[in-house]
Amino acid sequence: MPKAYVFTRYGGPEAEALVEQDRPSPGPGQVLVAVRAAGVNPVDWKQRTGYRRPGAAARDLPAVFGNEVAGVVEGTGPGVTGFAVGDEVFGSPVAGAYAEYVLLPTTVTAHKPAALSFTDAATLPVAAATAYDALHQLGLPSGATLLITGAGGGVGVAATQIGHVLGLRVIGVASEAKKDFVESLDAVHVPSGTGLAERLRSVAPDGVDGVLDLVGGGVLEAAATLLSDRTKLITGADRETVARLGGAGIERARTAAVLDAVAGLVVDGRLRPFVTGTYPLDRAAEALRTVEEGHVRGKIVIEVAR
Repeated sequence: MPKAYVFTRYGGPEAEALVEQDRPSPGPGQVLVAVRAAGVNPVDWKQRTGYRRPGAAARDLPAVFGNEVAGVVEGTGPGVTGFAVGDEVFGSPVAGAYAEYVLLPTTVTAHKPAALSFTDAATLPVAAATAYDALHQLGLPSGATLLITGAGGGVGVAATQIGHVLGLRVIGVASEAKKDFVESLDAVHVPSGTGLAERLRSVAPDGVDGVLDLVGGGVLEAAATLLSDRTKLITGADRETVARLGGAGIERARTAAVLDAVAGLVVDGRLRPFVTGTYPLDRAAEALRTVEEGHVRGKIVIEVAR
């Protein structure tokens, strides 16, 4: 039977398990995909603790980990057009990605360009698409200055690069250990930690034009001090604090069109996924721990051998 990596209850790593489960059958508007790669993101372990996006329904347990995947179509459900068996695709699964087989809704599934690897494609539906949505939500003009907190993580790395595509000057907050990495992305690095507000003022004495926060809490509050227009303050980490500060959460489009756009940037060489580690499915626990520890540069991917 096909394998999947799941959490059996809400809690810590002790709730995780590699299990066998029936191969799913696609329903209306869905495709069955044989997984080749699944991206690993902080939201994955957070969901294990009970976190849900605003408006999201509770998941049935055991629940498969993962929110982005790439693979090959093995079957199509009723009413599906534009996809056929054998197509190479990537997107956001119906219920988890760390598995040998998953279902994808066609509304958030895109054809994988031949020049894009499965591993790189699996990094795009969450991190790169979130970054793309966030920067288009901010709508900053070319030449503007963008501050990104958490610039060394998956979303931050993608946002930094997409910011340059849009002609923005980027300042990135990240740990001192990620200084060289952030600067390699042509961003001005500001080390996180005590005294952040003062360090930010030293590199942007006139403030910034927009803030993309991926950390929340005190880091978000420090970043907000550089903005005169709080409508240009958005977060993917702390909606409660950002609302108090006059900003907003990231608004996700969750469309195939966005997936096509970010895939095109990768193929064109303007967006690098920066996959820094890959793991087989039977080592999914190690992959998840690497991300949960919070010190990953770029992206971690689970690869499924075929």
